[in-house]
Amino acid sequence: MPALENKIPPPIVAALFGLLMWGGSHYVASIDAALSVRVIAALLVLCAGVFFSLAGVVSFRRAKTTVNPLKPETASALVSSGIYRYSRNPMYVGFALFLTALACYLASAFLLLGVLGFVLYMNRFQIAPEERALTALFGADFLAYQAKVRRWL
Repeated sequence: MPALENKIPPPIVAALFGLLMWGGSHYVASIDAALSVRVIAALLVLCAGVFFSLAGVVSFRRAKTTVNPLKPETASALVSSGIYRYSRNPMYVGFALFLTALACYLASAFLLLGVLGFVLYMNRFQIAPEERALTALFGADFLAYQAKVRRWL
C-alpha cells in the first residue's frame, strides 16, 4: 500500500493511535490502581519519551539536516552520533513511549496493543520508505550504520 508511505506525519499517527487507545479504554478492563500510581508511572514513561524525541531533534539540528520525516530524500547528512548511536529512530521511540505512558495512565495492559499498532504502522509506512531513501542517498555508509544500530532500541 504505497499510498500511505511517508504521507501522514508521525506525530499525527501517534495522536491517532492515542485517540484509538483512549476511546478503547472505555470498553476494556483496566487495572485497579490508584490515580497517583497511574500518574507517576505515566509521567516517568512520558519523560523518557520526551528525552528520546528531543535528543533526536537536537542531533538532527547539530548535523544541520532536515527533521521532516515526510521527505527523507532531502537529508543532507547521515546522523549517527548522539542518541542515534543507540537507536536509528529515537523520535519514533519517543512517540511509542508517549503511547505507553497513555496506557499506564489509563491503567490497561490491553491498550498496549495500540503501541504495537503504532510500531507496526511506522515500520511499514514510515521507516521502510525512509530507509530506502537513506540507502539511496548514503549507500554503504547507511548500510553499515543500519547493521550496527537497532531500528528501535
